[in-house]
Order: sequence, then structure tokens, then C-alpha cells
Amino acid sequence: MRLFEGTQWDVPPRCDRCEELESDCKCPPLPPPANVVDPSNQKLKIRVEKRKRGKIVTVIVGLANDDARSGLLKELKNLVGSGGTIRDEDLEIQGDHADTLAKSLLERGYQVRQK
Repeated sequence: MRLFEGTQWDVPPRCDRCEELESDCKCPPLPPPANVVDPSNQKLKIRVEKRKRGKIVTVIVGLANDDARSGLLKELKNLVGSGGTIRDEDLEIQGDHADTLAKSLLERGYQVRQK
């Protein structure tokens, strides 16, 4: 049920390509994005680095999908309850969480190697 369904402001959803009502649209589905790499084909390396003033950072190297990086980073940060960022195509998560992250990435289908 739509928010304004049955009122004077009711605007049924339309297809972006043919402008027909979504229920009457005959457009073929959009093809999947071409640059998506299967997680089982990606070999990730996890290492723990010691930074300035004794700060520990877990670094994940080798993630191929640009689109997947930010989403995966958000999920991993929530998993360990820590901050993190994307720097030079690597995921950096604050703290020593190599074992937890490796287990989570293996469950998602990635090939993981710890250093």
C-alpha cells in the first residue's frame, strides 16, 4: 500500500524507461553490473599494523569491487564495533580484529590469508 493511495495525491509508480505504469510495463529487466567480481574469485590479505602512538589497525587488502568496498566496510565495522576507513583501496579497521574479520569474510565466500 502506498502512502497516498486512494487520495487526490495518489500517483501510481511508473517505469523510468517507458513511462508506463509499473504493472503494465513490458521492459526487460536491467542486466547486472559488468564490474562485479565474485567473492570466491577474490583473494584478500589481512594484516595487523602498529601505527603512531601505539595504535593498532587491521588492514584488508585485495578487494576488487569499488562498489562493494563501502558496503562491506560498514558491515565489518558494525560487526566488530569499531571505526574504520578506505585508504588507497584498502579497508582499515581500528583495533586488532584479524581473526573475527577473517571468519566473517570466509563466511561471505572470500578467500582469506592472514599475515
